[in-house]
Amino acid sequence: MSIRTIIVDDHCILRQGIKALLKEMKSVELVGEASNGIEFLSILRAQPADIVLMDINMPMMNGIDATREALKISPTLKIIVLSMYSDSNYYDTMIQLGVHGFLLKESNYNELQKAIESVVEGRPYFSQELLLNLLKEKKTIGKTIQLNEREKALLSQICKGFSTIEIAEKLHLSISSIEKLRSDLLQKTNSQNSTALAVFAIKNNLIDL
Repeated sequence: MSIRTIIVDDHCILRQGIKALLKEMKSVELVGEASNGIEFLSILRAQPADIVLMDINMPMMNGIDATREALKISPTLKIIVLSMYSDSNYYDTMIQLGVHGFLLKESNYNELQKAIESVVEGRPYFSQELLLNLLKEKKTIGKTIQLNEREKALLSQICKGFSTIEIAEKLHLSISSIEKLRSDLLQKTNSQNSTALAVFAIKNNLIDL
């Protein structure tokens, strides 16, 4: 079954570029494109979708409001934010709304495909360039959390976008052990998912990439 995808961005040239990349992916079907949140919601009401590639700053209705309304219409919709480096102030808000990934607008074919495959499989995705940008900013928010070496190793792998199976192989641990460690980390950092956990780790200087 094809992955039904919608592109939402107010820059026509960017949409055209993404469309060209999506056409090369046999598993993806482009079912709509919009230049703002209002157009997008109109499409979504008429056309079911699996994934949305969502810009943040748009006229008429921005990506934050569009995401909030879209998830009311389709709670299972997976949203990947099309991000610029300057969008980092919005990450916490978008994560709280329930987005599944952040993809740099300049990303190439391989990263776009990786992002789509990750969220379809239920794994959050975060462009490494965006994580590195957060690391440079180091917006420490003053929370002191003690992590052991195993937790630090897991955090590092999560931030690098590896799946549970891949992490288990790299750390020589069982999948159940990885899931338990991840659950403990989510609780310890008060993060709702792995994407939020990655951002928390970077902002609080818990790891180095």
